Amino acid sequence: MASEIDAQRKKEEWRSFLFLTAVMVPVLSVIVVGGWGFVVWMTQVVTGPPTH
Repeated sequence: MASEIDAQRKKEEWRSFLFLTAVMVPVLSVIVVGGWGFVVWMTQVVTGPPTH
């Protein structure tokens, strides 16, 4: 019985790991990069383009 629970828990942990690495990391990466791009864009809208 304990081995059944351990096997089920291991399966759930493996599924969680795959979900985090295959879904959440790419989604969060896109959100962070898109958010940073939006901040830069809005800063340039307010202050103008960068100058030398």
